Amino acid sequence: MFKSKIVKLVVNDVRFPTSLEQHGSDAMHSDPDYSVAYVVVETDADLKGYGLTFTVGRGTEIVVCAVEALSSLVIGKTLEEIVTDFSAFYRLLTSDGQMRWIGPEKGVIHLATAAILNAIWDMWARAESKPLWKLLVDMDPRKLIRCIDFRYITDALTEQEALGEVLVFKKRGSTFLGWTRFKVKVGADLQDDIRRCSLIRKMIGPENTLMIDANQRWNVGEAVSWITTLAEFRPLWIEEPTSPDDILGHAAISKALVPLGIGVATGEQCHNRVMFKQFLQASALQFVQIDSCRVGSVNENLAILLMAAKFKVPVCPHAGGVGLCELVQHLILFDYISLSASLNNRMCEYVDHLHEHFRSPTVIKNAHYMPPTDPGFSCEMLDESVQKYGFPHGDVWRSILKQKGSQDNFSE
Repeated sequence: MFKSKIVKLVVNDVRFPTSLEQHGSDAMHSDPDYSVAYVVVETDADLKGYGLTFTVGRGTEIVVCAVEALSSLVIGKTLEEIVTDFSAFYRLLTSDGQMRWIGPEKGVIHLATAAILNAIWDMWARAESKPLWKLLVDMDPRKLIRCIDFRYITDALTEQEALGEVLVFKKRGSTFLGWTRFKVKVGADLQDDIRRCSLIRKMIGPENTLMIDANQRWNVGEAVSWITTLAEFRPLWIEEPTSPDDILGHAAISKALVPLGIGVATGEQCHNRVMFKQFLQASALQFVQIDSCRVGSVNENLAILLMAAKFKVPVCPHAGGVGLCELVQHLILFDYISLSASLNNRMCEYVDHLHEHFRSPTVIKNAHYMPPTDPGFSCEMLDESVQKYGFPHGDVWRSILKQKGSQDNFSE
């Protein structure tokens, strides 16, 4: 299987019309259509890899174009060539001499890179007949470290330190409980936020955990003032209080909230491991929220997990969307088994929708993710879902666009 040569890369624009019922809407995103750029990597043998990157509708076609632009760097390579020096392959995709100007290790190229690399990791796990989390846990630590590109982060984490963190390999069980942690979107209207936070706090009681999420709505001053007002509801954290690029702004907010006992959580919109490095060095967050598609797939998330372990900051992944729960469950399992061995202040976001479109959907029992058992990265979508929700020619979208009478609101 490892000698299999990649001969084809197919990418589809798949969109689910969640905006019709405002699923996923928040203070910054009023009408998202949860979508993916869905990648299938084929070989000259009976081996395929499936990957995706999550989007929210318009603009998915740009990510599709970026994937197609990068495909020439993938086709012709064998799985063995890639995984033997995975960090070099990661660098090949993120540092192409003629495309890097679009945004080195960020932006649309990084989203496209994530989709492709997710498919390669899925292929590798399938070749080993293991779910991805088991592949990571079982891998020789030195080989695992060779998957990471340490450029730009050695002042925060050296290869030797990373190896030391992985070599810990602690294992500990957990107690399965019911839902005890709940998140509320805030940021559009203060009085409405007070009303809803009060209602939710009364519903869940004083013993359960409340988090609030502003989705980048405020500037620094607004964030501190707004959160101070909501502090009476005892939120564990404020998520994305300001621009995801403003590291020093997050540091200022974090410092201001210490007396209130409220932490800062962010990361779902961070472009790469370098931003996480600076967030951690600046004490600008108390909860690391990795995303399985925003950064350069598993390779880059490994670096982020290791830095979080070194700085002793809990990892609480971002999920929801389309396929994000399916993907990130593998990463948080690896973090728990091989790095943290702790559930203290750790949780993984979950949204119960769109899982039915995947061949190996996420399984939740007693409010906990169950370890996936199927080989791969849980990326493979059902063929009928890809066809039905393909944009703009799938049956669902042809019907919607016909009713609309135009494609003004749904650009190709």
